Amino acid sequence: MMESFVLAGMFGPTEIVLIVLVLLLLFGGRKIPELMRGLGQGMKEFKKATKDEPETQGGNSDAKPKES
Repeated sequence: MMESFVLAGMFGPTEIVLIVLVLLLLFGGRKIPELMRGLGQGMKEFKKATKDEPETQGGNSDAKPKES
């Protein structure tokens, strides 16, 4: 079990080239930048949400709501 876990993290140059070629065949050259851009934006939003979370959870619950 441990063997398969350790081997999963080792990618050589041949494997990386093979993965890139498969991605190019599946998505084409024009779609890959769009996919990476979307992935980057999703990661940015996730980091922002996790960064803001402690502030919203640790807010002052005794605070009175603003009256208009």
